[in-house]
Amino acid sequence: MKYYIGIDGGGTKTAVCAAKGDASSFLNTNTDGSSWRELGAENVAKKYKDVVAKLIGRDQSKIAGMALGLPCYGESSEGDKSLENALAEAFPDIPIYFANDVEVGWAGSMALNPGINIVAGTGAIAFGRDRHGKTARCGGWSEFFGDEGSCYWVGRKVMELFSKQSDGRIPRDSLYEIVRKEFNLQNDLSFIDIVHNEFAMYRKQVASLQFLAEKAAMQGSSSAKELYDNAVNELLLLVNGIRKQLDFSEKPWTVSYTGGLFKAKELVLKQFSQKIEKDGGKISPPCFGPVEGAVLLAFQNFYPEGLSHIQKLMKENKNG
Repeated sequence: MKYYIGIDGGGTKTAVCAAKGDASSFLNTNTDGSSWRELGAENVAKKYKDVVAKLIGRDQSKIAGMALGLPCYGESSEGDKSLENALAEAFPDIPIYFANDVEVGWAGSMALNPGINIVAGTGAIAFGRDRHGKTARCGGWSEFFGDEGSCYWVGRKVMELFSKQSDGRIPRDSLYEIVRKEFNLQNDLSFIDIVHNEFAMYRKQVASLQFLAEKAAMQGSSSAKELYDNAVNELLLLVNGIRKQLDFSEKPWTVSYTGGLFKAKELVLKQFSQKIEKDGGKISPPCFGPVEGAVLLAFQNFYPEGLSHIQKLMKENKNG
């Protein structure tokens, strides 16, 4: 029985899963990032070819179909074409379903069912599909002018709040002291040098500052609590943006979620859930991860008769 390959590409990590059509074999591996903007289309294709060969061997006749969740796919017609050509050359005669990585996240989180998946990790983005099969994306534009409600966005706001509290533009609260202690600041202005040298060029480093906001909020910081309130409102805008593009007239409509910001349960997930439910929706924890979502898309597109069987296996693996 041939394999169906699912790949969840990412800027820093790429997950690969190979599942046989009869679900008798389920193989997983990981490699590093695979963004074509950083590596180039040919290098991404080579990386995927090598990692798939590591998983199942170099005989590509074993592959019946692939679904690829690619970082930045759909954001550049020229880039998309380069990726498609490079991957078609790396995997000749193999049918490939191309998608942005946010779609495979939805496919796993919702197990291909109608609904909206919202991601609030380093970045923030939402993807949905309605009961008619129509899809839409919202958010995820760029860290330079978007990603509102993400850990990166919260991290930047932490820096902004600290600077404003330091020089008296807004009242100081526990966030100010927490940042000073975290970076052992004797002179607040030395924070500028730390940010430029250790954070400004690294999205994940900036996103990691979110934990300072969480710590401050739990200690009663009004500025940090307001920051999380604003983050939740930004995430709700993403959900509503999807709803405006699709048909979720039947209630309750479903929202699933992934990403580090939701780990701040009392500050984010609780009030996010309450507001979704108030609008007629319901919250559902993610069914599977993004790489499993990619496998489901491969089966849906190239072996639909085996879809229910592979879903059953995934549930058994998750529960086992």
